[in-house]
Amino acid sequence: MRKVRGTGAVAAVGAVAFVLAGCSSANNTQASGESNAAKTFTTQELTDGKTEFTRVVNPNGGATLSFATGGSMKVIEVVDGDYTYAFKDMNANGTLDPFEDWRLDDSARAADLAPQLSKEQQAGLMLFSSHERAPGDGLTDKQKEYLSGSHLRAVLNAGTSDAKQNVQWVNEMQAYVETLASAQTPYVPVNYSSDPRSDASKDKSFSEVGEISKWPSSLGLAATFSPSTVLEFAKAASAEYKALGIGTALSPQIDLATEPRWLRVSGTFGEDSTMAGDMAKAYVEGFQGTFGADGANQGWGSESVNAMIKHWPGDGVGESGRESHTNAGKYAVYPGDNAQEHLSVFKKALESAAVMTSYSAAVAADGSPEFAELKGTSYDSGKLDALRKDANYQGVVVTDWGVTKASTDADQPRIATGWGVADMTVDERHFEIIKNGTDMFGGNNDVAPVLAAYDMWQEKFEKGELEVDAATRWAQSAQRILTMGFANDGFDNPFLVLEDSQAVVGSQDKVEAGREAQLNSIVMLKNADNTVKFDAQADYSDKVVYIPQTADLGSPSLFGEAEYTYGPSVDVDVAKKFFKDVVTDEVALDADGKISEYKVPDLSNVDMVLVGMHSPTSGNNFSKAGWDQENNTWYPLSLQYRPYTADGEHVRTQSISGDTLADGSKENRSYFGHTSRITNAADLDALLRAREAITASGKNIPLIAVIKANNPVIPAEFEEQSDAIFVGFGTADEALLRVALGLHKPAGRLPIQFPKDMDTVEANKEDVPKDVTPYTDSQGNTYDYGFGLGADNKPLK
Repeated sequence: MRKVRGTGAVAAVGAVAFVLAGCSSANNTQASGESNAAKTFTTQELTDGKTEFTRVVNPNGGATLSFATGGSMKVIEVVDGDYTYAFKDMNANGTLDPFEDWRLDDSARAADLAPQLSKEQQAGLMLFSSHERAPGDGLTDKQKEYLSGSHLRAVLNAGTSDAKQNVQWVNEMQAYVETLASAQTPYVPVNYSSDPRSDASKDKSFSEVGEISKWPSSLGLAATFSPSTVLEFAKAASAEYKALGIGTALSPQIDLATEPRWLRVSGTFGEDSTMAGDMAKAYVEGFQGTFGADGANQGWGSESVNAMIKHWPGDGVGESGRESHTNAGKYAVYPGDNAQEHLSVFKKALESAAVMTSYSAAVAADGSPEFAELKGTSYDSGKLDALRKDANYQGVVVTDWGVTKASTDADQPRIATGWGVADMTVDERHFEIIKNGTDMFGGNNDVAPVLAAYDMWQEKFEKGELEVDAATRWAQSAQRILTMGFANDGFDNPFLVLEDSQAVVGSQDKVEAGREAQLNSIVMLKNADNTVKFDAQADYSDKVVYIPQTADLGSPSLFGEAEYTYGPSVDVDVAKKFFKDVVTDEVALDADGKISEYKVPDLSNVDMVLVGMHSPTSGNNFSKAGWDQENNTWYPLSLQYRPYTADGEHVRTQSISGDTLADGSKENRSYFGHTSRITNAADLDALLRAREAITASGKNIPLIAVIKANNPVIPAEFEEQSDAIFVGFGTADEALLRVALGLHKPAGRLPIQFPKDMDTVEANKEDVPKDVTPYTDSQGNTYDYGFGLGADNKPLK
């Protein structure tokens, strides 16, 4: 918390407009050796090229302030002991109110402001905007509408990380909300948030200085087995977020990855609850802390960004891996009665400013509710009681996006995840969510349902059905939300200095640290006969590499049809950084633009074969993977490339979960006898085609497989055909190649088991970690949790 040391009673208070050049007194030196000028605040007029604003620097370690130049915001000047400080007069009353006093604790400031807000303002604070994807467009009429009409102040920035675009957009919006403040409507700044934007999952090359630093995905960070690396990442990423005006990170995702087929494993810290909890704790500390030159965490301060852990109470247990963004995966199942282990990860990170809840309805092994109700988390009082009462969590609780909508609603919303509440009105859904202890609604721009819930609440209170009145309950959520705004410096200093932001985003130290973390996360699974020799000075500039082509059928989603893609399996431009020449297949396309034939090049001059593979892909969060909606049948998600028909002894013939049908019977979501639908089976084809070409050449050309993995992989289909295998979790192609070419020693270890086959996957219990039989390769190594080879070809420890 920002507090000025050694301050005494207030000697004088007065509101002054900033026409002052610096508020400096005479420069005579005091007995302490400190000049008068150093004992009073100074001001500076700045611009980002679009918005002009004033920055105020207080003496004695006091808060830095900023506000729009020429606007209605005034300051209050306070003489406190030997120092003269400035404070923003955010309600234009000429008096220093507690919420305006940056010397006070953030929660105390929020407690003072919350009851001063109208119910409309309080309700607006409970909204969390839908995705805003174009900061370069600046402040739009639509944004003005929800900022003024709905009093919304939590804006989700889902756009580019370009520093200039973000700085100009942030400053323009912050200046606008200042104009909405009055004595009756106290000033509340915008709190920008973001989903993770620092992982290298989609990158080919390393990021360059000036671009936001790129790191491994969360699963890749887990592969380092180093919570200190997570802390280093969080400190770097939060500084870049703050420079982009982002005050809240919608992360980390800390669901325990106990179901290997789950479509969101890549966003987790793996399947070990102890390691995942330690990494979650480090992540929260790094984002929310402010660190001194000695590396010590000084607590909340000017560098702090709110962290939002998700998705309580753990969503990694979707039945058979199906994902809860759609009806296909709306049920989480606990056949191993292991909910407490999933909760344990969250309990290590409850210092987080906020918690986001999961979508799914939780089902015990016998089909009954695992907590209290067979409804989505926001409507399940048992799940929220476990957080609010059992864990005594007092921070902000946020719904995931779209939970106040149902697929049966008349307007047919695109994202509708109100599982189990189709019979409620939208207003009733908002009421139930607030009653269960939630504070904010993800993806809701409209204040009307929150105000309707206020009236419903007050009516029930007056009937004696509720213990507190609506004003008290809404002020409670407002106080929690406002605390986040004070904690991340949003009220005092919301404007960004363009040059400062450009110096922070993609600074050389952050970019280099991200590259090193990517390299250290790469896992070497196989290196038969020392195929790869590790030498940081190795030179391939006189070598030729063959990279086969591959294709992906793509998956349809709520946002569009499937998109077919094809190309070299490893980025050619990246490979050219290392090799003299890169050769690849010639392809023929059919009338639909899909590959109908591959022609392998002459390998007589080829020195190495590199085959890029993605882990087998069953779909995405929005593709309804596992459910054929048209025929209302179910099919298995698979971890192998070749078609898998689910007819083994461990396949459930009766699903644990399922809807209650109109006749009172239970829906059966079993996929017994049905076959998987993998979109990138061509990755395996590419590897096998390359092996055949090597054999046909009569040469002993090494074949190295480099896998970009989102999920575990069953290696049995390709391990024996590969001389070496490297796996990256959310890394750039360049990181994989540098390790696969021996230019960096492998240091990563598997954060998830790689299974022997699909039979052991079917036998696993969705809520129990490390319960598959891992694959043992032709070298005798077992791909269990924690396995990875070092440069000496011995397992790392």
